[in-house]
Amino acid sequence: MEFSFRIDDTHSIYSPGFVVFYEPLVANLHEMLRIAGDVKRLRPHCKTHKIREIAEMQVAAGIDKFKCATFAEAEMLARAGATDIFLAYNLVGPNIERAVQYVTQYPDVSLLVTADHQLPLSQLSAAMGSAGREIGVLLDLDSGMHRTGRPADDEALQLYGQVVDLPGVTPAGLHLYDGQNHQTDLDQRRSAVLDGWQVATEFRNQLTGRGWPVPRIVAGGTGSFPIFAELDDAGLELSPGTPVFFDSGYAARFPDLNFVPAARILTRVISCPTPSHICLDLGTKACASDPPMGSRMVIPDLPEARQVIHNEEHLVLETELAERYSPGDELLVIPCHVCPTTALYQHVHVIREGQLWTTWNVVARDRVLSV
Repeated sequence: MEFSFRIDDTHSIYSPGFVVFYEPLVANLHEMLRIAGDVKRLRPHCKTHKIREIAEMQVAAGIDKFKCATFAEAEMLARAGATDIFLAYNLVGPNIERAVQYVTQYPDVSLLVTADHQLPLSQLSAAMGSAGREIGVLLDLDSGMHRTGRPADDEALQLYGQVVDLPGVTPAGLHLYDGQNHQTDLDQRRSAVLDGWQVATEFRNQLTGRGWPVPRIVAGGTGSFPIFAELDDAGLELSPGTPVFFDSGYAARFPDLNFVPAARILTRVISCPTPSHICLDLGTKACASDPPMGSRMVIPDLPEARQVIHNEEHLVLETELAERYSPGDELLVIPCHVCPTTALYQHVHVIREGQLWTTWNVVARDRVLSV
C-alpha cells in the first residue's frame, strides 16, 4: 500500500519536529493484528511510542495485554485502560518498593515482572508480603543475547521453584526475548528463533512436570514476531514493539516485514556552507545516535547524501544536489532507530490526510509519572 507523506502546512511545526503519519500508523496496527492471527495472542511492547493515545487505539482494537520496560510506561498503559501489564524488567533497589506502590495504586491492573536472580526475587517477595500484596513473576530466560536472563539449566529450575514457594510472588511463566536474532535471511532467522523456542518449551515441560504452573511464554521482538506467530501454542504471547512506527533500520534488516515507517522527523536547512554541503537542524539530540555515524537515518529526498558531521544540534550532508537547497527548506527524515528517537521529544505532531490533525504527548519518555 502506498502512502502520501505530505504536510500541507508546516508553519506551526518547529524543527526538528517529530511527526507521525496517521494512515500508515493505522495500517501498521492492522498488519500486526493480521500477523498475530488472533488479537488475544498479542502483548505489544509500548517502548517505541510511549504515547497514551496509541495505547488507547490498541485497547480499542481489542488488545488487552501489554509489555513495557519502565514504571512510567506501566502507568501510561494503565491510564490508557490496560489491565494486564508486563513490566519486562528485573526489579532492584528502589524499584522493588515502586512495585508495591504501583500494585497499591492500580489494584485493577495485573502487574507482571521478570526475575533472573534469587536475591532481588527474595527482596520483592518480602516487600509484597509485608504490604499484603502479590505480583506475578516471569523467569527471564537468556535466549543467547547475554543481556539478562538465565540459561535454561538446573539453577533456573530452582529459581522458578522459589517463585512458586515464596509469599507475595506468583509464578507467571517465562520471558524469551531474542533480540540477537536479526538475520536478514528469513530462513536463517527462522532456524535461530525456533532453536530458542525449543529450549524454552523443553524447559517449560520440566517445570510443568513438577506440577508448577507456567501460564505463558512471552516471546519475541519485531524481527522474530512473525515467526513466533506461525506457532500453535496456547501459552505463547507475542510481544513486538517497533512495528507501530517502524524505522529505516528494521526496514533494511527485515525486508520480509510489511510495515511502513510512519514516524519521521521534519528538519530544515539552516546553512549552505559549501556548494556540496548543507547543514540541517537535526543533531544527536533529535535523532538517536546509537547506530554508527553515517547510518542514523534515511532521507528519502536525498538518498545519496553522505552524513559527514553529526553533532548535538547539527547534521551536515554532502550531496551533489546541495545547490538546490536554501536555508529554510524542509526535509523529512526516517530515523534508523525510532525507539530512542521518540524519547527525545515531548510531543509528536500527528498528520492525517496531509493536515496537522493533533499532537500527542510522549508521556512515558519521563522516568517517573506518579509512582
